[in-house]
Amino acid sequence: MRGTSYRLYGAEISYFTGKVRAYLRWKNLPFEEVLADAKVFKEVILPRVGFPVIPVVVTPEDDCLQDSTEIIDALEARHGGPSVYPSTPRQRLAALLLETYGDEWLVIPAMHYRWHHNRDWVIREFGAVNVPNTSPEQQLEAGARIAERFASAAVLLGAEPHMHVAVESSYEKLLAELSAHFECMPFLLGARPSMGDFGLMGPLYAHQYRDPKSGEHMRRVAPSVARWVERMRNPVPLAGAFLPGDELPNTLTPILRRMFLEQLPVLTDTSRRVRRWMEAHPGEPLPRALGTHAFSLEGQVGKRIVCPYSLWMLQRARDYYASLDSERRAAVDEWLDALGGRAFIEFEDPPRLVRAGLGVRPA
Repeated sequence: MRGTSYRLYGAEISYFTGKVRAYLRWKNLPFEEVLADAKVFKEVILPRVGFPVIPVVVTPEDDCLQDSTEIIDALEARHGGPSVYPSTPRQRLAALLLETYGDEWLVIPAMHYRWHHNRDWVIREFGAVNVPNTSPEQQLEAGARIAERFASAAVLLGAEPHMHVAVESSYEKLLAELSAHFECMPFLLGARPSMGDFGLMGPLYAHQYRDPKSGEHMRRVAPSVARWVERMRNPVPLAGAFLPGDELPNTLTPILRRMFLEQLPVLTDTSRRVRRWMEAHPGEPLPRALGTHAFSLEGQVGKRIVCPYSLWMLQRARDYYASLDSERRAAVDEWLDALGGRAFIEFEDPPRLVRAGLGVRPA
């Protein structure tokens, strides 16, 4: 199947499809979006990818790309032009860190609000996506079947009943911090979306903007965040510039502080556990989860699954940090220290990881 445009297999309800769709639009790449219903999964995605996942992008040359980060990186390399990656050290590291935050941490409030505030609507929506040409009753049955797999993920990721108040408190504070920022500038790092913006688009569009109760809440308490989502949905292609001189707006500081406070301790413990597991299982692919560990949010302690994949995401930021010469690293270290990011400077990396399907394995 060859053509002149890309083909995006995904769905509006999908966390990572929103990230890739926004990128394709900003990059001004011609694409056709195909709803990933049961037929598409059976006839296209499973034969091409080997496991059920979206988004998937098929290029005009019939190459198949999977994983939102690798899709964007592959298209950046193919097309050049204005980039979603800043060229200056603090801005680029901030973009990589905020992508990791959006992809791997904001999944907690996204899944909590979806399954604990929008459950009935989501079940119907899953059914309509999966079997679009069937009766409402058949769609409801299909949606309930699919929901069994997804709904439990909210608790596994940390949204246990006793953590609901903490998850919502953290998210409310993040909305306030993002509101203060987007009242001053259109995107995270200026007038152009960065990889950090696309990372935040995953949770903040498909779950928090589009799910009805969550969307009403966002538009009511954080209208500037809702307007950012709308800019990301329909960006001016290839337009805008990052702030000059590696400038980082002060309004970004509390958002990065929140990432370092909430997510970085979890990543640090994940690295310890992954190193121990790899020593005990040399050469073996890592499981998608390595048991559970404790995490802290708004003064409450919960437990969540240990996700090795998150380290592959962080590895991208760590690689960039390691590439800096001594002068630029000293300036970045000063900035990180001021944000409470000493744990990132001193982070003990596990052996190198490469992505393997939906998980990771030793390089």
